[in-house]
Amino acid sequence: MKIAVNTRILLPNRLGGVGWFTYETLKRITQNHPEHQFHFLFDRQYHNDFIFSDNITPHIIHPQARHPFLFYLWFEHSLPRAFKTIKPDIFLSQDGYLSLNSKVKSLSVIHDINFHHFPKDVPYLVRKYYNFFFPRFAKHANRIATVSEFSKSDISQSYDIDENKIDVVYNGVNKMYKPLNESINAETRKEHSNGCPYFLFVGTLLPRKNISNLMKSFDLFKQKTTSSVKLIIIGNKKWWTADMEAAYSNMVFKEEVIFKGYIQPDELHRILSAALALSFVPHFEGFGIPILEAMACGTPVITSKASSTQEVGADATILVDPYNCEEIADAMKAILEDENLRTKLAKAGAKRVTDFSWDKTADLLWKSIEKMM
Repeated sequence: MKIAVNTRILLPNRLGGVGWFTYETLKRITQNHPEHQFHFLFDRQYHNDFIFSDNITPHIIHPQARHPFLFYLWFEHSLPRAFKTIKPDIFLSQDGYLSLNSKVKSLSVIHDINFHHFPKDVPYLVRKYYNFFFPRFAKHANRIATVSEFSKSDISQSYDIDENKIDVVYNGVNKMYKPLNESINAETRKEHSNGCPYFLFVGTLLPRKNISNLMKSFDLFKQKTTSSVKLIIIGNKKWWTADMEAAYSNMVFKEEVIFKGYIQPDELHRILSAALALSFVPHFEGFGIPILEAMACGTPVITSKASSTQEVGADATILVDPYNCEEIADAMKAILEDENLRTKLAKAGAKRVTDFSWDKTADLLWKSIEKMM
């Protein structure tokens, strides 16, 4: 069987949540199924690290699809032309985009539909594209995979899709994430926070990630305590907004906030392990991979009651209202002052994270593919 795969999101040193999902699942699926042929469709020169096995044929399809007009050209014109040559039996799209001009059986992985609920968080042309095409992609797909029961229900209700058409394939966590010894953690704190304990955020700095309220909450926490605790924020400022800038500018303790930008996984591992807690309190999230990474490192987690993060963290996290800065600040204070709470959360997290793995994710995604064979 020939399986064409949208791999335009596989970019060296630029893998976000969807990118890691794509990388980890495709690596396993292609290697575990040598009896099938996979055609990887890139929109630019690809890196050989993404050609995981001999049963992969890479293709470069132009133009580079990084803008709504180019999304349209790539998916609605370039891909159908490529399919005429490749003649695939199935098209797998890990970022949800499909070609409405193609009759090839398709599986769309829609991680979440945050743009449906928070359209103003997305640039004008992008949100116009998403909110016009994604309901149509969902209808057009033979099957849909998503990463949480929350997202399954949300896609079904928002787009009027039969839930029987949607498969849940939870995200996994890389095996490299594990607790490190205290000497390494101390060295990490010395390097990144002047030796001080710190709360940590990991993720792209999108409005829905609630960065503004996180900074306001940290400011309240600092006012409630006399600690030297810092806040480290890891993630690119791609979507840094006026609201985020205002929240930061108005902080009393802004000098205690450390922005790190994008961090490579091995360094992220060290920073996660040494953190006092992960403070990940988005308004809306399809899954929340940093929650798993923190728990795997033995790091306590503060996260939102909203959307999927409660489903992922279950009873192994402190759950807070993402709109209530006092509540978030009080959770930070409890983490700082209660060693027994930190130990309890670390143990609960270590147990909870065993329910997730990329092997399980890849197996579930393959089962979704098999339903179309």
